Amino acid sequence: MTTMLLASGAAKATTPKIDDFKYSVDKFADIEILRYRVPDFEKLSLKQKELVYYLNEAALEGRDILYDQNNKYNLCVRRTLEAVYVNYNGNRKTTDFQNLATYLKRVWMGNGIHHHYSEDKFVPEFSSTYFAEAVKTIDPAKLPLSNGETVDALINKLTPILFDPTVYPKKTNQAEGVDLIKTSANNYYGDNVSQAEVEAFYGKMKKPNDKEPVSFGMNSKLVKENGVLVEKTYKVGGLYSSAIIKIIGWLEKAATVTENDQQKDVINTLIDFYRTGNLKTYDRYSIKWVEDLASDVDFVNGFTETYGDPLGLKASWESIVDFKNMEATKRTEIISSNAQWFEYHSPIDPRFKKEKVKGVSAKVITVAMLAGDCYPATPIGINLPNADWIRHEYGSKSVTIENITEAYDQASLGNGFDEEFMWSDVERKRAKDFGSMTNNLHTDLHECLGHGSGKLLQGVDPDALKAYGSTIEEARADLFGLYYMGDPKMVELGLLPDKDAYKAEYYSYIMNGLMTQLTRIQPDKNIEEAHMRNRQLIAAWVYEKGKADNVIEMVKRNGETFVKVNRYEKLRVLFGQLLAEIQRIKSTGDFEGGKKLVETYGVKVDNSLHNEVLARYKKLNLAPYRGFVNPVYKLVENSEGEIKDITISYDENFVDQNLRYSKDYSNLPTFN
Repeated sequence: MTTMLLASGAAKATTPKIDDFKYSVDKFADIEILRYRVPDFEKLSLKQKELVYYLNEAALEGRDILYDQNNKYNLCVRRTLEAVYVNYNGNRKTTDFQNLATYLKRVWMGNGIHHHYSEDKFVPEFSSTYFAEAVKTIDPAKLPLSNGETVDALINKLTPILFDPTVYPKKTNQAEGVDLIKTSANNYYGDNVSQAEVEAFYGKMKKPNDKEPVSFGMNSKLVKENGVLVEKTYKVGGLYSSAIIKIIGWLEKAATVTENDQQKDVINTLIDFYRTGNLKTYDRYSIKWVEDLASDVDFVNGFTETYGDPLGLKASWESIVDFKNMEATKRTEIISSNAQWFEYHSPIDPRFKKEKVKGVSAKVITVAMLAGDCYPATPIGINLPNADWIRHEYGSKSVTIENITEAYDQASLGNGFDEEFMWSDVERKRAKDFGSMTNNLHTDLHECLGHGSGKLLQGVDPDALKAYGSTIEEARADLFGLYYMGDPKMVELGLLPDKDAYKAEYYSYIMNGLMTQLTRIQPDKNIEEAHMRNRQLIAAWVYEKGKADNVIEMVKRNGETFVKVNRYEKLRVLFGQLLAEIQRIKSTGDFEGGKKLVETYGVKVDNSLHNEVLARYKKLNLAPYRGFVNPVYKLVENSEGEIKDITISYDENFVDQNLRYSKDYSNLPTFN
């Protein structure tokens, strides 16, 4: 509900390539792997560097948790394939072995056997016969065999998991009219648990008119034991205990080198939560975290986002470690200091506006480590915490991750995308001059104010929109940003250089929502991912509602389709109208209204247009998805073991990094 992903689309860069830093590392399947720089790490104090290092290690220790959450066989699949990749003594140049290596990279990218974005299971391009033969060549001691399990039994167990497209076909199913729990392959729920049972189980826990509702189910797996539903909580002594103990160990080290007592209290409260699994403790941690505005180094570590659960209850494990980008943060401070003005002038019903905006803080960060559900694919902006009541009473903390957007921008220079898909040189020039600026500003507005704006009416269940909640929330934040992008206030505040710069983001957003994000969808598939549904919903709605005034056209030139925006001012009005409706749906918990909007505008794909876009995109030889490798940090100690410095390097590749992570941070049994 709070993470903004970078959309597939045009290059946003406005600056020449920076020195000789190599951003692109690897390319396979539909993925390109990039590096990101960590500017000014060397300028941190030794104590801050040490804090970053310990938080980095805490981040990496949770890696296996996400794999297991995504599917109960993921760790077994990954460990088996890694054993083959490292130990295979046959011909490694064959097509089969190369396809096995590509499949393993896809598993690393997706943190499991499902695509990280489409969430469809990807099927290997090597045969099941080759898989069996390769596994049999490996020393059984190096394979993830269960107690007493034979190699043949391991192969028989994994063969349908890998090769049968009907087995676990979708990690998170959002299709209408089916049991979303039974048809999703994630591991948040046990076997034979139904959607109706889940909704009834957690529905009984909720108290009417609870002013401080906890996020029930967030950190647990719901299973049946002897026919009775039972929660298995993620905590010390509970599920994922061995990994959580490792995370706590590094957090305890981090607590010894904090920048201030408030930051230490934040870390210690998170440790308390990990030890107990108590959701009230998690709320206390969230409040303390959002109120810590003095620290330059910051982090997210824990069970955070709920996109992986079709009901939006269970949270995936993720972590980032970062420090403030002082210069760029001036931009977000301008936005946050005017939060009440934005809320007051929002085009939504006054009933849904916050009377007093509290605790809105925003900064631009330099990320130092990506982990869990933020690695290898990562957001470009984050707004937390998720709990609506904490946002209302204590505010929220928003970040824009500028060194990640820099990496995207620099890697996209001269890739031919704009020339292929933009209508004319006018749009291309705006993208070159203002694309990076307006894209970052839209992220700032989305994260800093969009998610934190508005309020629920008294007594409205925060989970009332169920499977449509994530899409509606992302649409609400996007629309808030889009509406204000075109406001003269942007120029008045010095956030944009002139009154027409916003048009770069408007055009890019509409083109992406109507056309170019389809490069991420397989032929004959509908849109399932929440952010993609959100973007198509917005673009398709304003396109339809603006037809009478010729606001947007889909025009043909030489047999190819282009988006042409004719009336930008009217487009802004339409964004405002849709924002008002989306906010009404959110504030009143109108499930049927949210369902109708999403299903009407956000799901279905025009197959003819889709095929055209895929064919045009294929000519460019571009990867529609990107992930990252992390830098490597090393302690420098003197002969007495005292830490003298922490160095950073960028020379580790994607394969070596993931093999190292699997060797050094495998903290869970193969099956949990």
